[in-house]
Amino acid sequence: MEINLGDSAFVMICSALVFVMTPGLAFFYAGMVRRKNVLNTLMSSFFICGLASVMWVLVGYSLSFGNDFHGIIGGLNFFGMVGVGAEPNAAYASNIPQLLFAAFQMMFAIITPALITGSLVGRMKFSALFIFVAAWSLLVYYPLAHMVWGDGGLIRALGAVDFAGGNVVHISSGISGLVACIMLGKRRGHGMMSYRPHNIPFVVLGAALLWFGWFGFNAGSALGAGPLAVQAFMTTNTSAAAAMLSWMLIEKVKHGKPSLLGAATGAVVGLVAITPGAGFVSIWASIIIGIVVSPICFFFMEKVKAKFGYDDALDAFGCHGVGGIWGGIATGLFGQTAINSAAQWNGLFFGDVKLLIAQIMGIAITIVFAGVMTFLIIKVMKLFMDIRVEASEEADGLDLAEHGETAYPAFNGLD
Repeated sequence: MEINLGDSAFVMICSALVFVMTPGLAFFYAGMVRRKNVLNTLMSSFFICGLASVMWVLVGYSLSFGNDFHGIIGGLNFFGMVGVGAEPNAAYASNIPQLLFAAFQMMFAIITPALITGSLVGRMKFSALFIFVAAWSLLVYYPLAHMVWGDGGLIRALGAVDFAGGNVVHISSGISGLVACIMLGKRRGHGMMSYRPHNIPFVVLGAALLWFGWFGFNAGSALGAGPLAVQAFMTTNTSAAAAMLSWMLIEKVKHGKPSLLGAATGAVVGLVAITPGAGFVSIWASIIIGIVVSPICFFFMEKVKAKFGYDDALDAFGCHGVGGIWGGIATGLFGQTAINSAAQWNGLFFGDVKLLIAQIMGIAITIVFAGVMTFLIIKVMKLFMDIRVEASEEADGLDLAEHGETAYPAFNGLD
């Protein structure tokens, strides 16, 4: 097995791009909250860069990509990255060092739990969030990464495909965010007062960093600088662009004017939707995927959330859960073996139903597994600790209560 230096350089750059997505997500979320919670929201994503990195080196990579155990999880044969070095791992990428593959995958393990925090802002104790993220990584992310991408993984064995993390990243975090926000309870005054974003330029900065990093996320998942990476690069941008325009049109029709917040949200849901199929669908299909995801997500954020009354504060479920489910199904509709032979069948649009069935089964397993495990994690945590801040601390804001600092000292008391 020969290491390809061009591919290695490409995947290193893509790994750095994916890393930038987590601080980008921090800004995206922080701009949408009140001034008094902006630092806590930034911290909720940023600390995971530390926690998830150390956990990945110690056990995460091994449990995700180690020797298969009943299709559910990997073994501990790579504990502490022992034996992971310059030699490739033929099961995953024979053209780059295994340590580089591990580094690239580590960036996904960082951003995924950070996505969940959008459902929980403004009311969860930071200490509880820290424990939750550690437990969730161990019990949800690593098993799912193994099931979908691991050699011998259960979902992979069904023939379901997930190019860059529709199941592993978006559906898992979206469903977990939904379950967690329901169990945590609503924010103080939810439904009685409006929660306006305090800094929309932050949101756009975050969305731009996410879009930029997403090229590494999706194109990098080709694990080489070849035609497949180029395909994924173009489908990624095209879907984001189409979804942004689609969202702007919905707002224009519904509210009479498009908003910048809506345009940023549209771009992000377009990126979410193309993730599972980026390396399996054609460019024209990515336009359809992007156009369709915006009305679906808009409907869930505007109508479904209001009907059921759950407080998914920054719409982690509405964006990532719903967008990821549509993306997984769309891969079963538009996937082509001619674009990527990792798909065993063509999509329904090309006359075969097998891929679509496999995709739906994979999505169903992901939803049930992530939902049940998140429920159990929070149930157990509640037995041992208060996971929610006091009402008075919530009123003062979590920046002061949880971190003892303020982002905008001049504005204290105005929120």
